[in-house]
Amino acid sequence: MPANSTPPATKKKGRRARFVVIVLVLALVGGVGYGAYWGVSTVRASLPQTTGTINLPGLDGQVEVKRDSYGVPQIYANTDRDLFRAQGYVQAQDRFWEMDVRRHMTSGRLSEMFGKEQVETDEFLRTLGWRQVAQEEYDDKLDDETKKNLQSYADGVNDYLKGRDGKDISVEYAALNFVNDYKPAKWTPVDSVAWLKAMAWDLRSNMQDEIDRSLLTSRMDEKQIKDLYPSYPYSRNQPIVTEGAVDPLAEEFDPKAEPGDATGDGTGTGTGTGTGTGTGTGTGIGTGTGTDPGGAVDGLESQLDALSSTLDEIPALLGPSGSGIGSNSWVVSGQYTTTGKPLLANDPHLAPQLPSVWYQMGLHCRSSTKDCQYDVAGYTFAGMPGVIIGHNEDIAWGMTNLGADVTDLYLEKVSGDTYQYGNEQKKFKTRQETIKVAGGKSQTITVRSTEHGPVVSDRDGQLRTVGDKAPVTNAAPDRGDGYAVSLQWTALEPGKSMDAVFALNKAKNFPEFRKAAENFEVPSQNLVYADTKGTIGYQAPGRIPIRAEGDGSLPAPGWDPKYRWEGYIPFDELPYEENPKRGYIVTANQAVIDKADYPYPLTEDWGYGARSQRINDLIKSKIKDGGKISTDDMRTMQTDNRSEIATLLMPYLLKIDVSDPSIREAQKLLEGWDYSQEPDSAAAAYFNAVWRNVLKLAFGNKLPKEMRVGGECLNVRPADSTGPADDLEELVRECGRRSADSAQPDGGDRWFEITRKILKDEDNEWWQAPKTRLQGPAKTRDELLLRALTDARWELTAELGKDVSTWSWGRLHQLNLENQTLGTEGPGIVKTLLNRGPWNLGGGEAAVNATGWNAAGGYEVMWVPSMRMVVNVGDWDKSRWINLTGASGHAYSPNYTDQTEKWAKGELLDWPFSSRAVEENTGDTLTLAP
Repeated sequence: MPANSTPPATKKKGRRARFVVIVLVLALVGGVGYGAYWGVSTVRASLPQTTGTINLPGLDGQVEVKRDSYGVPQIYANTDRDLFRAQGYVQAQDRFWEMDVRRHMTSGRLSEMFGKEQVETDEFLRTLGWRQVAQEEYDDKLDDETKKNLQSYADGVNDYLKGRDGKDISVEYAALNFVNDYKPAKWTPVDSVAWLKAMAWDLRSNMQDEIDRSLLTSRMDEKQIKDLYPSYPYSRNQPIVTEGAVDPLAEEFDPKAEPGDATGDGTGTGTGTGTGTGTGTGTGIGTGTGTDPGGAVDGLESQLDALSSTLDEIPALLGPSGSGIGSNSWVVSGQYTTTGKPLLANDPHLAPQLPSVWYQMGLHCRSSTKDCQYDVAGYTFAGMPGVIIGHNEDIAWGMTNLGADVTDLYLEKVSGDTYQYGNEQKKFKTRQETIKVAGGKSQTITVRSTEHGPVVSDRDGQLRTVGDKAPVTNAAPDRGDGYAVSLQWTALEPGKSMDAVFALNKAKNFPEFRKAAENFEVPSQNLVYADTKGTIGYQAPGRIPIRAEGDGSLPAPGWDPKYRWEGYIPFDELPYEENPKRGYIVTANQAVIDKADYPYPLTEDWGYGARSQRINDLIKSKIKDGGKISTDDMRTMQTDNRSEIATLLMPYLLKIDVSDPSIREAQKLLEGWDYSQEPDSAAAAYFNAVWRNVLKLAFGNKLPKEMRVGGECLNVRPADSTGPADDLEELVRECGRRSADSAQPDGGDRWFEITRKILKDEDNEWWQAPKTRLQGPAKTRDELLLRALTDARWELTAELGKDVSTWSWGRLHQLNLENQTLGTEGPGIVKTLLNRGPWNLGGGEAAVNATGWNAAGGYEVMWVPSMRMVVNVGDWDKSRWINLTGASGHAYSPNYTDQTEKWAKGELLDWPFSSRAVEENTGDTLTLAP
């Protein structure tokens, strides 16, 4: 559909920081004529050469780069060295600005580019030490072949940079040079490895949930908190793996074993949660209540709020951590497809970015030899060699976020330059970090680390006193000057994930695929698989900790060695499937396996399975009675817009007796609605507004301010009171503090499950809402639903107009694509140059077409299917794919956003793979010659 010129209906407050942007000097916008000249001439200067011949000394032979009309490159070479060198060169041609910003972020050096505004972000990133760990991986862990490929890639990037000024590379450098004499440095292999740490950070799973559960203790008791974190509905929403179990004798997962027959004893995994009074056997850190007499909760609340705010300020390259970070992927056996071979679909759900986080390309050896081993195509990251998701000539694979709990926060008892661990006072490990600042003085910080990891509380003024009043049991050590907070995270240990990327690209069969997956340690991903022999499979890889005690759901006492990590789940015991009886495998961030059938806790914070079960149901309905699934059926499933929460809530909403004619007019929109969230649907717009207001009234207004949207203020009951206030004078004024894309309730499928559990209980306490100046209190479910119907009517009247027939979901639910640096803030001419949109979209939160939005903050699209692919295994040229934006990162390139219109409509492009098909689709050919 054409871009709608209407601005987004709801502006977010407190948007998460991506990259704080420099303010360009007035000369940039100092005259219309000069500004236009600067924009056109400068941008055109950086467009890459895509035809003819370029000499690159050091190549073994000629390399051909064939681009189709969408600018997607297919590279042909005779050696691995040439292949990856050309990959580096081509990606730098299209995306070097993006690559350069990423490497400065991963190394905590944003201040070198953007000045003093980035110092606090750099301090936190230096404390985490991504670049340091990446260097250790490169030096000590990676195979020689991997290092050679990384070096070849770096050589290609540097070939492109050689002799080029900033304006010849990208318009962003031209803009940056108005205020900062910055010159891009040479690319190194470690720059590529460090990107995996950024991936792992954005996919780190439940750290925010761990913080939120602690913050909730200021206002809620244990039962209320448990209500907000219900158990996974295994009986209703099918986990990924439904067959198999761990054989305790062989100490490996057997996909043919009957669940429950051989599951081991789970020794050492721990399940306790503890209480505020020290009872139980859990973390030793109490949950507390809003009436804690010592004010203990207030101290922890303040400090965890500060940590949450710090996390909000870290640039999220993949998207806001939470329910939106996910993906769909499924594979169907050839017995159920029209092709007779497997079909595999994948669409990762990440933050919308311009350019897209993904880069499509093919890497082809002209012939397979010991010196040239690759024939692979798919989605890559600019800045990393190889293909992350895609297929080679034998196998195809996709990924979704597994969501394992791989982070723990620890309270540390500090005394001077030591911290307590058991009966010892241990010295901190320390290192100095110097942060260079563009236009300012360099700054030096000291990073401290404990047995568990870096002390993250050192990076925030409030966090330096974390734990002053933390609720802990009587067994805790003397508070002294308070507790520090450290972070233990699997990605902070050197690993071999980069080895896994190249091994996946070369794998020929399922055993080789599983062998490659063994090294895919972080981030922990669900891997789905299909091959030309007809095999389909699944593997859960990753470095997943085994806790001696505790379950990772709350901050742990660092002084107690019982809460240490004892190691990691052995790869041989991680769940996998090979040709399951049902004939298909679905992964969409649901539980991997029923915890009753598996000895190791993976996490308590899965997605709740709304998307995955919808996909399962769509597949089952298609194959029943001998039906077959086609490539186009897979595409149609990817764009399924059905609202799962609507199927649950609608019968109750339609029964509400509405007397006000205006409200009744809106309620009528829901009659006969099929739950499909199409862009032009008035019913979808109204239902989602009602859902947002149900969440706000039933839950959101009762959450602590640290979890609500920044700047939104409410009159609420005092934290030390119980129940709703009957008198408005009893309320106090509190304003939210959280970024709009991480605030709660976000409306994801956890909130579906919360609501499901109380829907039949008309008098449940969650349905109670205090009166306002305009409305009386709600004391029952139906009274609250009537208020939500009313509030939604007037909200949409203000946003979309009085006439309900003109309402549409797409006008509320808009996608704006913003360059993640200079396009987010600053002069309008730069925004106009770099940004695109809006687009009116269908789909929604926890729909298969997961155009996610955060109900606490508004309706704007905040995460999307960042790409879509359907792989036709064995008949590769009939596979289909699409990217969110385009191949190019250059704003005046015809390939900047040339895929977005088709992406928004749910369309896919042809994906040529064979040399014949590639040649037929080639528009430009560039020869790289030695």
